[in-house]
Amino acid sequence: MQPRNMSMSGVVDLAAVKAAQEAKVKAEQARAEAARQGGGGAVSPADLVIDVDEASFERDVLQRSAEVPVVIDFWAEWCQPCKQLSPVLERLAVEYNGRFLLAKIDVDANQMLMQQFGVQGIPAVFAVVAGQALPLFQGAAGEAQIRQTLDQLVQVAEQRFGLTGLTVDPDAEPGGAVAPEKPTSPHDALLDAAVRALDAGDLAGAIQAYRNVLSDDPANPEAKLGLAQAELLQRVQGVDPQLARREAAEKPADVQAQITAADLDLVGGHVEDAFGRLIDTVRRTAGDDRDAVRLRLLELFEVVGAEDPRVAAARRALARALF
Repeated sequence: MQPRNMSMSGVVDLAAVKAAQEAKVKAEQARAEAARQGGGGAVSPADLVIDVDEASFERDVLQRSAEVPVVIDFWAEWCQPCKQLSPVLERLAVEYNGRFLLAKIDVDANQMLMQQFGVQGIPAVFAVVAGQALPLFQGAAGEAQIRQTLDQLVQVAEQRFGLTGLTVDPDAEPGGAVAPEKPTSPHDALLDAAVRALDAGDLAGAIQAYRNVLSDDPANPEAKLGLAQAELLQRVQGVDPQLARREAAEKPADVQAQITAADLDLVGGHVEDAFGRLIDTVRRTAGDDRDAVRLRLLELFEVVGAEDPRVAAARRALARALF
């Protein structure tokens, strides 16, 4: 099986919306704790590849995934493709210079972890980002394809979860503390306020906090994503899903019914259904109705993220529908 494009988008629910913001907070807390304990600010290249077992998984994978994407290589001594893939991953871990951490898990000695990840065959490569497991690829793969998958992983981890990786010092002693330096932003307080509002279920408060950031920094990616997701959740609050879907099915010409159903599709994780519904509606409409549908579709693109291949495909389909 070749590497496939991975996306952090998945099901868009309240927990998923908060995950990106909470990951940033957890990463900052982890760095502060390491500094408090007198840890150094950098790791050695040798620390970028670690062996993990069931006993150390929570500490070395789950906890550290709040600071850096952790790529997991499931392997075994008898697996010949593993012997080809593992050295490539180890070399890339050093080359990527702390943008991800490579955790190697021997499946013969860690059957429970293999089962928990649903590994059907090896080699199998997963990632854990802010505690969320993501399948990357299974089987042998070319280096170019592996690089493409890793590039997307580190991009999504930084843009959506605020994970900038580890600081690597070639002269650092192996086993040093992980405490990468990260400059503070003048908007951190407002972004933290948005997280607290989401925790409290105050979507209106979170929306206002994100808008306050964007008024000063219109291109802030964290605020743009958070605002799009919080506004989506606010729109579907109190909506009866069954009634809304029935109305959309019975009234295909009702633009608002289609828009509401598309919101519900996205919240339920049916990304392609949401995009397809609105693109079909664009084809059937004109004037202000068409513009309203187009604008909602662009808002949903923000929720899912420009790096998601489903967004790229939907943008092309939208262009064909418009022109």
